Amino acid sequence: MSQIVILTDSTAYLPTTYCEENNVHVAPLSVIFDEEAYREGIDISVPDFYERIQTGSLPTTSQPNIGDLVDAFERLPAGTDIIGITLSSGISGTYQALHTINMMVEHVQVHPIDSRISCMPQAFLVKEAVRMRDAGATAAEIVTRLEELKEVIRAYFVVDDLEHLQRGGRLSMTQAVVGSFLKIKPVLHFVDGKIVPFEKIRTFKRAVKRIEEMMDETIQGTGAGYVIGVIHAEDSSKAEAEIAVLQERFPAARIEMSVFGPVIGTHLGPGAIGITWYQEA
Repeated sequence: MSQIVILTDSTAYLPTTYCEENNVHVAPLSVIFDEEAYREGIDISVPDFYERIQTGSLPTTSQPNIGDLVDAFERLPAGTDIIGITLSSGISGTYQALHTINMMVEHVQVHPIDSRISCMPQAFLVKEAVRMRDAGATAAEIVTRLEELKEVIRAYFVVDDLEHLQRGGRLSMTQAVVGSFLKIKPVLHFVDGKIVPFEKIRTFKRAVKRIEEMMDETIQGTGAGYVIGVIHAEDSSKAEAEIAVLQERFPAARIEMSVFGPVIGTHLGPGAIGITWYQEA
């Protein structure tokens, strides 16, 4: 049986300890301030990033270095299968970069998986790949399962300030100005791999309540068998408060917390919150 290597990028925001203990390789994306690149999770921390964007200009972002990945793949044994789980191809070229590398390194087989999203839902896919690899599944079986799983994961998020979406090109200037004036807090989600509004709602609290209502529509009873994730933008108290609400609502569900790190935080800004869920097989 060939060796299976699991690769993801830094926007899954998995804890370093988890990746080390489960042999998950992470390709860092970068944020660029004043033409200087900082690899998230290596050169810049989450707290440092949010402090910097509050006091300075908004950075741009860039995908992992292809040369570094090629060098790493070339050192792998012949016949290795690489399961590469990336953030959405609609907001980054990382997924396409893996296809390019697959043609450059002939002795391994890269299986790029476009999560069509990012952050915790992407991490869910990584954890499922780890579980299946450790249970002896083949690369083909893992790919099939991940392609199925990504279709059933639900995820929505709310931003506190529309300016970051506008500056990052996700909303027009007119949408941002009108939305801010009317105190609109759109519930956002990914469609075809891109961030788009789901519903326009007045006030942040009501927007979060709308997501909770959608959870009630899909999660039955106590939430047994469900995994729920709450994602915050360097505001753990807000996430902890939401987790308390959801734990009371779905006492049998497994609830985890994560962060919007620098690359995704560039688009969402401080104060954002995301909620994601799916039913385990």
